[in-house]
Amino acid sequence: MSKPTLNLVFTCTNCDAQFKKWAGRCLECGKWGSISEQGTVVSKQKIEVPKAAPVKTVAFSELKGKEVQRSKTNITELDRVLGGGIVPGSLILLGGEPGIGKSTLSIQLATVIPNTLYVSGEESIEQIKLRADRLGITAPTLRLANETNVDAISATIRQLSPALVIVDSVQTISTDEATGETGSMTQVRACTATLLDVAKSTNTAVIIIGHVTKEGTVAGPKTLEHLVDTVLYLEGRKHNNYRILRTVKNRFGSTDEVGIFEMQETGLKEVKNPSASFLDEGSESTPGTIITCLMEGTRPMLVEVQALVSKTAFGFPIRKSSGFDLNRLHVLTAVLQKRAGLNLAQYDIHLNVAGGIRANEPAVDLAVCLAIASSYKDKALGKDLLVFGEVGLGGEVRSVTFTEKRLKEAEGLGMKRVIMASKAQMKLPTTQLKIFSVKNIEELIKHS
Repeated sequence: MSKPTLNLVFTCTNCDAQFKKWAGRCLECGKWGSISEQGTVVSKQKIEVPKAAPVKTVAFSELKGKEVQRSKTNITELDRVLGGGIVPGSLILLGGEPGIGKSTLSIQLATVIPNTLYVSGEESIEQIKLRADRLGITAPTLRLANETNVDAISATIRQLSPALVIVDSVQTISTDEATGETGSMTQVRACTATLLDVAKSTNTAVIIIGHVTKEGTVAGPKTLEHLVDTVLYLEGRKHNNYRILRTVKNRFGSTDEVGIFEMQETGLKEVKNPSASFLDEGSESTPGTIITCLMEGTRPMLVEVQALVSKTAFGFPIRKSSGFDLNRLHVLTAVLQKRAGLNLAQYDIHLNVAGGIRANEPAVDLAVCLAIASSYKDKALGKDLLVFGEVGLGGEVRSVTFTEKRLKEAEGLGMKRVIMASKAQMKLPTTQLKIFSVKNIEELIKHS
């Protein structure tokens, strides 16, 4: 047998990255003083592969479907995002910026599901009680714990067998079986794997709360999102009362649905009719304001697109947008100049989607173009007009999906006129709305 050789490997205790030589700073995670020496013995002899028995396979035709009994949360917006309720034995990750309302939503959820265990590594039990009193929450069956060791949390779950466990947060818990400090990538991975094992073995639904980085992603490795069954993000602006709950990953439902909440003194309140909430309550119509219809999953929402076109005071015009992609705004501005003949080269354009909503759907293109033209001409088009459609580089107006749902929502909120693509009108049912079909952007601007 050949003599074994010793290879030195330097490992980062924070992210487990390996290097051939020592360095003061990890090149992967950027942490200082986290690289330590680790020796590994590598033998040149032939390694025998252990023999394993083949696994048992089952034909797909022999499997029988089994309906999963979901636990209803009685929070309609949350049930919509989860796909109908919480699946027993699932691991759910709830992410969001600090102060956005993650803990508030969690404590509200813990009070509506009986036999819930709330484990906090950030707050003491007394602090959780103060927050519950502030929200006016009473939950006789809710059990609280203040623990940061994931092994102790797992033992408690196996002993109590709760229906739901909420861990706040995954960056504050740790395990003795993994290296690195609390909140490091190694600890986050190990703790999540432990919670996943206890969730599947005890058929207990577990919700873990995760902080997000400045880029908007969950702090920790990307593999954290691969380990869990469902990934939820609570979004919104602190100066805005509305919160949007989105699902990025869902093994038990759709990823297209969103939940709309409003932050109040008593906690997060469901917004069951977001269209009426996002529309301006004023009676006057102003130039540059156009109403369009977005589709968030299967839900249509009417929002206002506001544009302000003013003469630039500098040599280079300014283009700014809030809630709309800035690059897309540049493209639509070029289309208006080239195809519709609007001289916007010496004008600043400011675009805003009211209500803090992000309008990333192509159906908003036509409303953006008409809002810019309305502000440019200083002409108000009325608050009973709905506009939606995609605009191509040639100036053509393309039809979009879910046309019937958009028209039904518009008719229910008192809209009387609709501007959309001419091809979509051929597929529409009978409606009381007065529909104007346009083929290109030049035709739209000429008759508006």
